[in-house]
Amino acid sequence: MGNRIFGLIVITILLIIIDIYIYRAVRSVSWKWKDKNYLTFKYIWWGYSLLLIIGVFVGIFFNIKFMVRTVILVLFFMTFISKIFILPFVLADDIRRAFVWIKRKLFDSKQKAVKHSSPTSDNIPRSEFLIKAGTLVAVLPLASFTYGMVSGAYDYRVKRKTLYLPNLPSSFDGITLGQISDIHSGSFYDRKAVIGGVDMLLKEKPDLIFFTGDLVNNVASEMRNYQDIFSKVKAPLGVFSILGNHDYGDYHFGPEPSQAKAKSLADVKLTHKNMGWDLLLNENRRLKIGTEEIGILGIENWGAGRFTKYGRMYLAVKDTDDLPVKLLLSHDPSHWRAQVLSEYPQIDAMFSGHTHGMQFGLITENFQWSPVQYVYKEWAGHYQEKNQQLYVNVGYGFLGYPGRVGILPEITIFELRRNPA
Repeated sequence: MGNRIFGLIVITILLIIIDIYIYRAVRSVSWKWKDKNYLTFKYIWWGYSLLLIIGVFVGIFFNIKFMVRTVILVLFFMTFISKIFILPFVLADDIRRAFVWIKRKLFDSKQKAVKHSSPTSDNIPRSEFLIKAGTLVAVLPLASFTYGMVSGAYDYRVKRKTLYLPNLPSSFDGITLGQISDIHSGSFYDRKAVIGGVDMLLKEKPDLIFFTGDLVNNVASEMRNYQDIFSKVKAPLGVFSILGNHDYGDYHFGPEPSQAKAKSLADVKLTHKNMGWDLLLNENRRLKIGTEEIGILGIENWGAGRFTKYGRMYLAVKDTDDLPVKLLLSHDPSHWRAQVLSEYPQIDAMFSGHTHGMQFGLITENFQWSPVQYVYKEWAGHYQEKNQQLYVNVGYGFLGYPGRVGILPEITIFELRRNPA
């Protein structure tokens, strides 16, 4: 706890220094303002910054409502990003002023020695253009994130993908599979919009559905107002689900076992059951059409990074050697490269979520970018190495920032095929 507080204090001091630096620059080019306007600007700037810093400390160290904490942290993030955008313009102006000062010292000294009657001032005014241009640029991320909250959070999109599986039994050739991931029910604030997304999924009439983890943010009770909605998610061949890293309660209760934590996890599992979803906990199911079968495997959360590895692949693949196709549900896509590719070549395709595409970036038909790609090599869409495939769904819900910019909530519909048409 001591190191955590020290780290926050250091970061806060750095942010205040940056704040002072930018404030002085912005104020200096506003020479036309009256004293009253200066005072108003000063109170708004520092009052907002102070309240935001206090809010962050309260949100981190005190047990306040999740949505209140989220709003505080999002405002802090948006403000910080906006000030980072203006910082290069202020630095550029200071570099310009430094060159002007050096030029005056070097080249004007001779003229000063000759002409003593009208000494020049060493004060070098800031570039009004640079500072105002920086301020304008700083507004762009603020506007984008605001628009992402208003428009992007529930702007569900159906993505279609044909998945070719050479060993797919003929009875399964052409069936459709729906995938949703990362519901994060604790973040929702619009039931009607959530219902709209579920209706979009059901309108596609998939033959089976996968849910690839993170039903809640922290505790099972977050599903109280949404269980009835997701109970409507049904499919003729079944709905198969797994747990994600947030479902265990590690971030709310801490990593150590406790009675409350165990109770919440048990309730999360019960919620899957109550909704009619077949929760796979390091196990598999045989999916049968006629006389032919494929395997649906699901493991608990297993990530290559700092997350607790609850998953046990050796249990999930048990007694599946005779199945011609094995489809794996695993929440964290890093599991694919870290273990599945090297140790389990019998897995034909893996379905993941987890990354959210960081809820910020750009995805087009031929290009995709998000800051999350610097953390996860596979973070959105389809990947393939030799005969093994991975699909990463960027999520149905949202976490932290209550919106999405460029990376919209996803409902994936796969058509399973033996061979290209």
